[in-house]
Amino acid sequence: MNFEQFTEKLQQILMRAIQLAVSSRHPEVNTGHVLSEILNDDVADGLLAKVNLDKGSLIQYIDAELNRIATTSQGGQPVISSDLNQSLIDAQREAESSGEKYLSASTLFITLLFNRWSQMHGLVESFALDKKELKKAQASRSAGHKMDSPGSENQLEALSKYGKDLVEEVKGGKIDPIIGRDEEIRRVIQILSRKTKNNPVLIGEPGVGKTAIVEGLAWRIMKGDVPFGLKEKKLIELDMGALVAGAKYRGEFEERLKAVLNEIKASDGGIILFIDELHNLVGAGKAEGAIDAANLLKPMLARGELRCIGATTYDEYRKHLEKDAALERRFQKIQVDEPTVEDTISILRGLKDRYESHHGVRILDEAIVASAVLSNRYITDRFLPDKAIDLIDEACASIRVEMDSMPAELDELTRKIMQLEIEETALRKETDDRTLERLDELRKELANLKESKEVLYSKWQQEKEILDASKNDKEQLEKARLELEKAQNETRYEEAAKLQYDTIPTLEKKIKESTERITEDSLIQEIVDEELIAKIVSRWTHIEVSKLLSTERNKLMHLEDTLRRRVIGQDQALNKVVDAILRSKAQIQDERRPIGSFLFLGPTGVGKTEVAKALAQQLFDDETRIIRIDMSEYMEKHSVSRLIGAPPGYVGY
Repeated sequence: MNFEQFTEKLQQILMRAIQLAVSSRHPEVNTGHVLSEILNDDVADGLLAKVNLDKGSLIQYIDAELNRIATTSQGGQPVISSDLNQSLIDAQREAESSGEKYLSASTLFITLLFNRWSQMHGLVESFALDKKELKKAQASRSAGHKMDSPGSENQLEALSKYGKDLVEEVKGGKIDPIIGRDEEIRRVIQILSRKTKNNPVLIGEPGVGKTAIVEGLAWRIMKGDVPFGLKEKKLIELDMGALVAGAKYRGEFEERLKAVLNEIKASDGGIILFIDELHNLVGAGKAEGAIDAANLLKPMLARGELRCIGATTYDEYRKHLEKDAALERRFQKIQVDEPTVEDTISILRGLKDRYESHHGVRILDEAIVASAVLSNRYITDRFLPDKAIDLIDEACASIRVEMDSMPAELDELTRKIMQLEIEETALRKETDDRTLERLDELRKELANLKESKEVLYSKWQQEKEILDASKNDKEQLEKARLELEKAQNETRYEEAAKLQYDTIPTLEKKIKESTERITEDSLIQEIVDEELIAKIVSRWTHIEVSKLLSTERNKLMHLEDTLRRRVIGQDQALNKVVDAILRSKAQIQDERRPIGSFLFLGPTGVGKTEVAKALAQQLFDDETRIIRIDMSEYMEKHSVSRLIGAPPGYVGY
């Protein structure tokens, strides 16, 4: 028996078993101590789950047997019992006969359970254990993964360690429903259904919804709304960070990734892999003398053994993936464009219920429209629908904070009462008639204010209770709708009917009643409206709220008049500029062409630059939002390099 031929996991378990025997003052380390530590580890979890055995009951039985062992008063190191020694020898022989170089904890676990000479042999009869079933479960768990290194056992069930099943996340209600993007989801399904090169890669700007498309596919798999070849499949999102983290030694990262790939291969097409930020594959885990993750994936991608969905941005795709032609040709590109304002409004309407139930607020439709329109117009460094969703989320959070805080009216009363109480304390020390008269007035005022405060406080508490109950009902409604969808997919029609015609209508009625009880004169307002959205945009962009709320149509109708008031005597030039802008906004010119190219000619001081500034002020609410290039600074032949960059061979290239 060679301890060096045990896996790292088994060595750790044996060390803990010895410590358990020492702490229990047992003279020997027997099979019970080792079984107890194996069960306390996660090694046996997969095996027991596959054969429907209750881990808690097994631990209870073993602990009862260990408590029967006589303790010793003498200290010292316990010895290994003869039955444990024999079990280790038998397990090692079995591992060698199976072609395993190292003995794993799961192999020893099965051997210990069925050791006839062990005091724990009663487990077999008590729990009706079947050795063949456990062996079958072990083979299924290892998924063809051989114990050929000390760390091999740590790589078992690698997918659960380094990834998460998006279909299970959908079933658990952790992923919001996906609105729109049907065309892109269909394209992903088409590519996944191919025989070879069945690997789509989603390319688009950050925040346009690449990951949401994959989550939409997970929703469709959960509902069964996919072709036969994709039904009941697992959609695993690989966490590249977890895969690389903690890989200290050369080859450890490759070992982890190979374990993941072996598990996918053993599933025989039952697993679809999703890698967000696909460009991280190129160079991941690479060290001197090692290969990166992309090269490990290429053979499986080429043979069609792995169906992989990737997501990355245009810049990262050009920078990393286009350079690796062998990797690029194995993926099929799907371009994910930014949705229009109209599409974004539809997406937000679909997400409205989720945000209302999470924050316990009410979102008006005008707020949804405003968030899409204002974010598109004023937040130019980000993309729809991400920036519009962020606006709604922040507005809801802002209202929720106000709802949980003391109302301004009540807070003001409390401060006034405190101020008068301080004054009363000071006046008590005085004895003159004038002061005593003021003290009487003060006490009457204080009594009135305290009475008003009590009324307001009582009203606030009642409103809070109504809103808290409404928030709870909204959460219950969201859960009920999710349960209804699951029940319909799993053909549990009786449960589905009860939810659809009893539970959901009752909750909707309660929410409606709660909403009607909150009136305009209420201390707490739970409404997210257009004005609040404008305030959030103003906070982000530092543009005045009044300017944000003025409609674009109104601005365009009076654009020429507004410009004429600022630039005097240039009506013909202003007319040409305004006509070009109106043509563009009316969408009667080619979208691919610029709105207009104008050359303003004239002497100094007639308003050429002023027209550009006035236009920026009217269209973007900020006259500094122009890119100004002063050509007098580029008169020298070499100075153009400051505009387009230095050529090769010069400083600054």
